[in-house]
Amino acid sequence: MITESEANTLKEKQRSLREGFGDSLGLRVHRSISWLQRAAMEHDDPDTAFVFLWIAFNSAYSQDIGIAYHVSEKGRFKSFLSTLLLFDQDDRIYHLVWTRFPHEIRLILENKYVFGAFWNHQNGLEGYDDWSDKLDASVKKAKVALSEKDTERVLNELFDRLYVLRNQIIHGGSTWAGTVNRAQVHDGSEILGSLIPVFVELMMENPKHPWKDPIYPVIN
Repeated sequence: MITESEANTLKEKQRSLREGFGDSLGLRVHRSISWLQRAAMEHDDPDTAFVFLWIAFNSAYSQDIGIAYHVSEKGRFKSFLSTLLLFDQDDRIYHLVWTRFPHEIRLILENKYVFGAFWNHQNGLEGYDDWSDKLDASVKKAKVALSEKDTERVLNELFDRLYVLRNQIIHGGSTWAGTVNRAQVHDGSEILGSLIPVFVELMMENPKHPWKDPIYPVIN
């Protein structure tokens, strides 16, 4: 989880580099770091930290994935993660996934309560009676990716699950500080609080990439 000191250091780096940023990258990074700084203040409240961290991620990603998280949107989402991995020549993301959080990631991937098909079935949507088979297949795929240290595939599966957790919290589907989802909220906030600062750093270190315009630019 990012500390206040680490968030402030990231802000100092942004200030030192921002003259070389285009408008799109500059706004994305500025917004994302502001939410990282706020998240870092939540020492004892992982629910609130998770919300602020997801906003920081969305600010960096610069598309409102809450509006329509369909197949084409998932493709753009995965493209963003793929781009960051290409930039990660020092294996900072790799280190977090395989050294810092392998146990926590495995638990999240195996947890049916953050698996979308499970909730689609619970809510009576057709085509999800086999949610358990879908979960088993997803877990098997994730285990293969874990065994092969396929960082991109693991990240894609992980953020699918974290998106479900995000929906549960944002749409009132969980209780603040509730006991039912403590493990995934705690682990999710710890993982996001470590990954997103790296994402932002990689963006700042690659200002020549054609970062897309934010969905809500500043309008004077």
